[in-house]
Order: sequence, then C-alpha cells, then structure tokens
Amino acid sequence: MNDHGRFVYEAYVGDLPFHDSPDFFPRLAEIIQAYRIDALFPTMDAVAETLQNLAECLGVRVIGSRPATTRICASKSRTYDALNDLIPTPSRYPDLAAVSSYPVFIKPDQGYGSRHAARADDAASAAALLARQSGKDMLILEYLPGREWTIDCFSDRNGALLFHAARGRDRVSNGISVNTSPSLEFTELFADWAQAINQRLHPRGAWFFQAKLDGAGQPKLLEVAARFAGSSALQRGLGVNLPLLSAFDAFDWPVSIAPNDYPIELDRSLENRFRVQLAYRHVYVDLDDCLLVKGRVNTNLVAFLYKAIGEGCTVTLLTRHAGDLEATLRRTRLQSIFDHIIHIVDDTPKSSHIDSQAAIFIDDSFQERDRVARHLGIPVFAPDMIEALL
Repeated sequence: MNDHGRFVYEAYVGDLPFHDSPDFFPRLAEIIQAYRIDALFPTMDAVAETLQNLAECLGVRVIGSRPATTRICASKSRTYDALNDLIPTPSRYPDLAAVSSYPVFIKPDQGYGSRHAARADDAASAAALLARQSGKDMLILEYLPGREWTIDCFSDRNGALLFHAARGRDRVSNGISVNTSPSLEFTELFADWAQAINQRLHPRGAWFFQAKLDGAGQPKLLEVAARFAGSSALQRGLGVNLPLLSAFDAFDWPVSIAPNDYPIELDRSLENRFRVQLAYRHVYVDLDDCLLVKGRVNTNLVAFLYKAIGEGCTVTLLTRHAGDLEATLRRTRLQSIFDHIIHIVDDTPKSSHIDSQAAIFIDDSFQERDRVARHLGIPVFAPDMIEALL
C-alpha cells in the first residue's frame, strides 16, 4: 500500500506488505539488498517488535531497543505488569463484573493513538464497546480524567539515561498530541519514573512514556513506547534531535546532549502535498502583491524560486513596480534571485514580454494571468497556488 511518503521522498519504496504478513520478510529482504540498506528505523510499536525479531536474519541494524524491551512496550498489560511495583498504573478490571464504579476506559492491549479506545459511562455501553472489538485483547481500565503529559527520553548504548523532558499534551486529536509545550509540573516525579523505567526495561535510543492525572489529581502511567514520539519534534526545536541521536547511538557513536532553554510551543496540522505533471524551464514572476505582500517577502514563493533554480530553470522578474525597483530589490535582498528583470513602465501586456513556451507565469492579477493563458497557452499561477509547485 502506498502512502503520503511518495509525495515527499524521491527514493520512495511502496507496496510493502504489512509487518504481520507472510510476504513481509522476503519483500523487505529484497529491498534491503537492492538499496544496500544498513539500518532500519521503525516508528511504530508493533513494527519495532517485528523488525527487532527479524534483525539478525535481515542482516541490518534496527535502530531502537532490544527485542525484549520492544515486546513489553508493544503491550499495555505487559508494560503494567513490568512496572506496577515501581510506578502507579491505572486500576485494571479482568471483566465487567469486576468493575466497581464507572466511567471506565476501554482500549486495545496493543495499539496506538486512540484507535478503538473509548470511555464507557455504564455497564451497557462498556459491553457494547467490547462486543464491537470481539476477539481482540482489550483492557478495562480506571478512567483518568486529568491533564496528560508525554516525557521524551533518550538512553545510550551503555544504558545511561541521558535525557528526559516532559511536555504537556495540550491538545489531542485522534490520540495524537497536536499542540504541546514544555512542562515543569511533577518534574522530580517524572525524573524518578524515567530512571525507574530505564533501569527495569533497558530501552535504547529514543523512547517515551505518557502520564495522566487520576480523579485524585495524581499522575498514573499510561504507556511506555520504545520509539520516539511524533510530537517529540518539540525537543528538536530545542536542539535535541532524538531520531538522529538514536541513529548515531545505534552505530555505537558516542553522543552528548545540550538542549537550549527558551519558551517554545509546537502545533501540528495537516499539510498539503501535490504532484503536478509539468515540464518547464523558465519562470516568470510578478513582484507587488505576489513576491512581495504588504512590503514583506513571500517566503513560500521564494522557496519555490530557489527550488526552480536548483532544477536548472531561469527566473525572470516581470513587474510594473511603481517605485524605485532597484532600491526595493536591494531592501528586500531579492536582487540576486533573477536571471532577467523586466520593468514595464507602459501599458503593454505582460504576455508580450514572455518569449518562451516552456514557461510558467506567476502573478496576483487575474487579468494578467488570463491574458497570458489565452495568448501563450502556458500554465499560470496565483500566489495561493504556489504550494502545488513546491
């Protein structure tokens, strides 16, 4: 199955079977040989367990923790069993008859995000939830109503815990923290938990655990994962690149960590990616309300122009700028981008200044774009369309 990666990576390999498919190992072995791959970097719990078990047969390094650790972390129940004498965990009920009070929280023993997980406010709704997941290992847990945290951690090949930092899960969507910032709440407690988990489970590289407040306002452990968290990108913004550190450590390189200290907040959202089948060698671009918007540089458009330059295109500025063009370009530091500059000072249409068919035209004016499209038959773009070209 192909995914978003084909829009992002030039050397994308798709149609890989799921990790639990009998075809997964032979297909992955073919890819490793064809691309001369030295290491694999799993980013999902279940996949991490599968790859660690296959690492020796595949003849590559699998970045992350040993198989015993990934096996424990892939299961919430095994994680709780391994740690509940060290760290408070949610109360677990073997079945609905044992539930002493509602609400409860029902979730898969193995899973991620909030897939197939839900709160049940009474016995009937709990039974219905379990019936929908018949045949799956589900946990019936104490409901934790309070604030949540993720604590990002890093342990080196020698077992030393080199980094741990808590961040609030300030906005959560589908079980994923999409807004997060550093938190100093329960600093000493979370530091003790990090050390306890490190000593008991022996993770390697980047890993994390999550905590949530119970009804009495005390943190309890939600899960431990033997991988880096998606929103741990917040730590990268502070100078701690957990995936890169994990890769270095996997090849037995010594690492050290020196985070910056300043206020920071991460907010995640969907991003559009496009595949536009266009062949062009020349870019004609307008200045006012296009490359410059309210006197400031349109950085998305500049990024595209540099991308085009890197691909061997020429870039021509085609403008009716009313002021001192040279001074404007000097002030905005744009003068070095262009191969040619055409400053139109009369009423001639811009279409009359474009002499290449292997070209695209970017302008905020619909009238100019319409005239160029009709007379020259080349693709035209408004500034809001630039993301389709990046």
